[in-house]
Amino acid sequence: MNRYTVAKMRTDAVSIFEAAVAAVDAEQCVRRFVKLEGDALRIGDQTYDLVAFDRVLALGTGKASPRMGVALEGILGDRLEGGIVNTKYGHLEPLERITLVECGHPVPDEAGVAGTGQILELLEDTDDRTLVICLISGGGSALMPAPSEGISLEEKQETTRLLLGCGANIVELNAIRKHLSQVKGGGLARKAFPARVATLMLSDVIGDPLDVIASGPTVPDTSTFQTCMGILGKYELVDRVPEAVRERFEAGVHGDVPDTPKPGDEALARCQNLVVGSNGLAVAAAEERAVKLGYRSLVLSTRVEGEAREVVHVYAAIAKEIAMSKRPVAPPACVIAGGETTVRVRGEGKGGRNQELALAGAIQLSGWEGVVLFSGGTDGTDGPTDAAGAVADGNTIARAEGMGLSAGEYLKNNDAYHFFKPLDDLVMTGPTGTNVADVAFVMVGEE
Repeated sequence: MNRYTVAKMRTDAVSIFEAAVAAVDAEQCVRRFVKLEGDALRIGDQTYDLVAFDRVLALGTGKASPRMGVALEGILGDRLEGGIVNTKYGHLEPLERITLVECGHPVPDEAGVAGTGQILELLEDTDDRTLVICLISGGGSALMPAPSEGISLEEKQETTRLLLGCGANIVELNAIRKHLSQVKGGGLARKAFPARVATLMLSDVIGDPLDVIASGPTVPDTSTFQTCMGILGKYELVDRVPEAVRERFEAGVHGDVPDTPKPGDEALARCQNLVVGSNGLAVAAAEERAVKLGYRSLVLSTRVEGEAREVVHVYAAIAKEIAMSKRPVAPPACVIAGGETTVRVRGEGKGGRNQELALAGAIQLSGWEGVVLFSGGTDGTDGPTDAAGAVADGNTIARAEGMGLSAGEYLKNNDAYHFFKPLDDLVMTGPTGTNVADVAFVMVGEE
């Protein structure tokens, strides 16, 4: 008798995802790397003598940064003077010393500008006897807007929308953001100078490049104005972005506008940057849970990127190969991948990259028995939706057709959310307090 039915695999998929998320709980990630022993604060491999500092402040931005703040308050207690963290609406945590400011994401808003203004005001009185601990996590770029001189928030919003709509990846999007900001791309470190800065990062970026995570506010920037012009050219946006944005980039290319801080900048020399959690940890925990549940597990990659509806062709092909030939791993199988896909917006629907991947996968796997596909964002909010992602199987399309739902039409309209909602196949976790990109897996039961 087959113990690995579709119903069981769907239940197990949720359990595997929960294990992945739990492994990168932001509070625990901070506590692994930050310890207080008397007056010695150890952060990674560096030790700070708190006697040498008159003030310890916490600043931050990101969806998981409030939960990172919970850890920091617990570790430092009254040694932490206070601080400010910008986060996404609905991502609040109970904090006593750190003030939380709720802001717009993925498109920045006025609340974000106001919160960033408060952060900059707090930095005005810092000196070389100040220790600033930055709590940075995914979503931080949009959540800490401080437009460059001559650039309005509306112009930055429009530029962000254009890039999101054409499917630009996070590296490209953040390169543009850094060159339209006072604080990104090392700018925050300059504002904090001469204070010492220790930045804790929860990475939602493939490969964990420090200068891309939340646009690297305390990290030397590897991108340039020329990089930005190349990105606009790639997506045919040179003549579509606001005129002030294009003019700033063109001036930067000609050397008329200073570029972002580069290696060797004196402010950046006083910064420690440390990744405390990443997609790799989540994927490893997912694999461990899958094995405990009895699956033969295989990690495909933690660097998956590309358009969601195209990437899923590979996942579907792997599922079919396992079902037909027991390769690359025999059933019951769970093949796991991490990373972050993108969506090129063509329609007017409410979707999200994980839901779109699941919808495209449902079409690919229609009619295949004993196969389940799951894709979810570890932050619990996939794109502009309140769902973490979705789950599909070989019978999803038949069920949908029975309800009068056309998968092809919903995919065409980028409306996976409203396709899966009546099927009760959305994965609803609420904000998880962490953010290390996405986890996806295909599962194949025994014959």
